[in-house]
Amino acid sequence: MVIKMISLILGGGAGTRLQPLTEHRSKPAVPIGGKYRLIDIPISNCLNSGVKRMFVLTQFNSASLNQHIKNTYHFDHFGSGFVDILAAEQRQGSDKWFQGTADAVRQSMRHLVNQDYDYILVLSGDQLYQMDFEEMARSHIDKGADLTIATIPVVAKEATAFGIMKVNDTGYIDSFVEKPKPDVLADWSSEVSDDLKQQGKVYLASMGIYIFSKKAIKRLFKEHPEALDFGKEIIPAAINDKYTVASYEYTGYWEDIGNIGSFFEANLALTDNIPKFNLFDNRRVVYTRPRMLPPSKFFGTVFRHVVVAEGCIVHAERIERSVIGIRSRIGAYTVIANSIIMGNDYFQRLEEIVLQDEIPLGIGRHCIIENAIIDKDCRIGDNVVIRGNPGKLADDSQPTHAIVDGIVVLKKGAIIPDGSRIGA
Repeated sequence: MVIKMISLILGGGAGTRLQPLTEHRSKPAVPIGGKYRLIDIPISNCLNSGVKRMFVLTQFNSASLNQHIKNTYHFDHFGSGFVDILAAEQRQGSDKWFQGTADAVRQSMRHLVNQDYDYILVLSGDQLYQMDFEEMARSHIDKGADLTIATIPVVAKEATAFGIMKVNDTGYIDSFVEKPKPDVLADWSSEVSDDLKQQGKVYLASMGIYIFSKKAIKRLFKEHPEALDFGKEIIPAAINDKYTVASYEYTGYWEDIGNIGSFFEANLALTDNIPKFNLFDNRRVVYTRPRMLPPSKFFGTVFRHVVVAEGCIVHAERIERSVIGIRSRIGAYTVIANSIIMGNDYFQRLEEIVLQDEIPLGIGRHCIIENAIIDKDCRIGDNVVIRGNPGKLADDSQPTHAIVDGIVVLKKGAIIPDGSRIGA
């Protein structure tokens, strides 16, 4: 049976918790893994699951996201696949931008009138995971559900940060609470496998991934015209109104990239011997823009647990547990550890580097960079020390950088003079 499903990918709000990386770009446009953008994750999951029709709903700082999608996702003229942008817009009858997740989908429904579909898959644009949506859709159909919510088992300490489902032994959701207090958690455990019980993962948290049957989502929007958010309003309403709401339990790797700390750790985890998020998979390919860059070139550098993208020229002495992004240039005798170097948007010509008076793109000689995120197109001089200390450095914001959760984040295009000291 062919499953006629269309995907709506939410571009997120203002992204304040990922500042300063979101000063000039939306959350889904933030670079990750050296060569990708966060938006590549849900789009790749859709493509790998046979979902070829996608709308990305955008509102804040969407120029770079729009450009990335336009330059990356091209489908042949003889198929029905597409990735289209639906930007928030003022129109007759409404002068408001998207007010929440449900409101964004509601306002976008009019763009689906010419599409043939039975199910709507709603995704977030800022999560890291690999999931088979076709399997989730078949579970939705088999259970005769109006709404299926992807859930992930979590321990008590994590449960207070999520919407928690009370799931019965047949896989249907009986009740829902948003971010429960610790003193009521005991009432919100669900039936899970013995293995999960031993790990203390007895609470099923919403992943923000939903499949709605077409008739059900239209009826919910009609019955609750003022509801703005799925988690806070639409889901509780669906349960209270006796819609058939099912859980699709997912036990794989999933990370919500909600703040600088989670973004930092998710990137560095890619350098593990066997990372939980696998970039090296023939079946679950992560797609991104094909840039036709030259191979990276190294000059005696010692690497330990490092991911390096294409087009890099590296003279560094040592790089450990770090992600080195596209077109990075790193000078001799430099040491980098526990850091994310996002790279550059373009190559400088050799004569520009030799003849110009200003600091060239990239990282200079004799630098030390630890516990830091270096955004794109930064110019770091020689003998610079940038050293974060997670959990210990106080938060700070300067024109060239910010310190968030003890991690030093250099802002895009920052220029750091020779001999500078930033952080600990």
